Amino acid sequence: MAARDQHGTQAPWGDSFQVIGKPHPKVDGMAKATGSAVYADDIQLPGMLHAKLLRSPHAHANILSIDTSRALELPGVHAVITGQDLPTRYGVIPWTMDETALAVDKVRFIGDPVAAVAAVDEDTANRAVNLIQVEYEILHAYLDPQEALERTEPTIHENRKGNNVSKRVELAFGEVDEQLVASHVVVEGEFSFHGSTHGAIEPHCAVAQVDPKGLLTLWTATQISHYVHRALAHVLDLPAHRIRVIQPNLGGAFGGKSDPFALEFCTAKLAQITGRPVKMLWTREEVFYAHRGRHPMRMTYRSGADKDGKLTGVDAKILIDGGSYSSFGLVTTYYSGQLLTGPYAFPSYRFDSTRVFTNKPPCGPKRGHGSVQPRFAFEIQLDEIAEKLGLDPIEIRRRNNLGEHTQTVNGQRITSNGFMQCLDKVEAASDWKERRGKLPFGKGLGIAGSMYISGTNYPIYPNDMPQAGIQLKVDRSGVVTVFTGGNDIGQGSNSVVAYLVAEELGMELDAIRVIAADTDLCPVDLGAYSSRVTFMVGNAAIDAARKLRKQVVTALAAKWEVDEKRIRLVGGHAIDLEDPERHIPSREAFQIAEVHFDTLGSTGSYNTPTLGGDYRGGTIGASPAYSFTSHVVEVEVDTETGEVRVLKVTSAQDVGRIINEMGLEAQVEGGIVMGLGY
Repeated sequence: MAARDQHGTQAPWGDSFQVIGKPHPKVDGMAKATGSAVYADDIQLPGMLHAKLLRSPHAHANILSIDTSRALELPGVHAVITGQDLPTRYGVIPWTMDETALAVDKVRFIGDPVAAVAAVDEDTANRAVNLIQVEYEILHAYLDPQEALERTEPTIHENRKGNNVSKRVELAFGEVDEQLVASHVVVEGEFSFHGSTHGAIEPHCAVAQVDPKGLLTLWTATQISHYVHRALAHVLDLPAHRIRVIQPNLGGAFGGKSDPFALEFCTAKLAQITGRPVKMLWTREEVFYAHRGRHPMRMTYRSGADKDGKLTGVDAKILIDGGSYSSFGLVTTYYSGQLLTGPYAFPSYRFDSTRVFTNKPPCGPKRGHGSVQPRFAFEIQLDEIAEKLGLDPIEIRRRNNLGEHTQTVNGQRITSNGFMQCLDKVEAASDWKERRGKLPFGKGLGIAGSMYISGTNYPIYPNDMPQAGIQLKVDRSGVVTVFTGGNDIGQGSNSVVAYLVAEELGMELDAIRVIAADTDLCPVDLGAYSSRVTFMVGNAAIDAARKLRKQVVTALAAKWEVDEKRIRLVGGHAIDLEDPERHIPSREAFQIAEVHFDTLGSTGSYNTPTLGGDYRGGTIGASPAYSFTSHVVEVEVDTETGEVRVLKVTSAQDVGRIINEMGLEAQVEGGIVMGLGY
């Protein structure tokens, strides 16, 4: 439902905001709608070569030899590289670096990159790829995670000491066995999820250029510019200051572009070798090889409740199919258990999650990272408990609401919590009480709730520096330029920082410019993942804007010889609240401040607070804030074919303050559509 339909006249933004909460279009919307926005594949450079990858036809094999001589002899080919040219292992998480840009000695899934060619055009590069001869020794391929868990030889990664376990996490909170034995009702079940991938509109693409001084610039379709920058320095053995990473406009990501990929390293290396710009654009088939999609899981759950429907304990055992490499798998393994502990309260909880390697494309942090599959299983068990106790499925969720200003059983600190209001809204909007159980045969209503993080307390690599930074620059025309390292992946984060800065400075949106995701120009941001950008980058933007506003107000108060409290920046003007006839445009106010403070600008940052408590969850950390949601879905099932049609989804979201109504509704609708099919 629309945001204003949920809140009516008591919308949380009230009437005091000029920009926040209003339905503004995205700041880059017109450029994207008219086709003038530049994406990675739109970049054309003089003398640019095109690169293609040779990929493995085998799921698991040793590489005995590679002969590139015929490819190098083909007219138009400028360079061919193999794993020996890029042997350094990398990974987005420092403790699990197990990938190389091109396979070294071994391939681990069908599609694993083996060699790369740079040529005058794509057709020539493709012909050259087909001329490369590789001799393989085929090994047993693990396609089933249970077999990969039980069988020790051959291992997919030799450094795993006789097993294929990527990560195992066993954590217990409270007396689970005792609580389940004492429960009035216990339900048990096995659940499975087959996996899915992202299907972003834009395929992966990268363009690399090395200038005469040896400085590398990489334009890439990524959602983690900072981590790609770090990975390039590591793999290419270059000082970080000699590398520049720029994210152009991005056509969707959802976690599928949250790792460094072979095309980024290969284009950079080929540009170094040839001295010419190099582009690599993946086909849709290659995007599926890159994958990083939602992990297949096999889940066994036991959940108990007392006679009133209050949960007593949950016991989970999860087997996770990670594919061939680690990616974000360490985090996935923790998230599969840690993020189930809201929005419901239960006094005891245990989970045993094991991620294993298989000879498939590597899985990663697809939207709702690690939490969606267990949520599916547990919500079904809630319904089963409700049925056994004769309770309405919404009522059992109300009775187990976690509440606000509390902690979960595993120590995550919860502040605000609008889950009960979400339940109320979807119950009313879906006519739940009047329609549940009364629809024609084959149709039904279902309910589910969820909680998710707004970023995590720790960065992916340990450090105490800010997780997000913003710089503001003011020019004498009155335009404020926002420099942010945040990655806009289509969700509108560039617009969010523009809205926040405009609100704090009382400016019109057309006087705000945003320069984003350029490692040479912008402060560090850790990337677009874990729903962190609006919360963390947004708070950094507010911090920077308030510092700048303070300078302007201080300078004007001195100029006008009034108290600072009398001055307000609003509507593109600075106004004396006690003498409204005295007002000047923002441009003049900035110039007065520049006289007072010299060059005008500010910086802002955000770092997560120290949350304390007994949280145990590895290096992922708890979150500084959580969002809550509830959905009612009406479905129709063909009982002969098993076909399921989703007829209607009613959704309510506790998102805190609404920054932009249009953006919010687009995000909710997009999440619903992407969740269809599970």
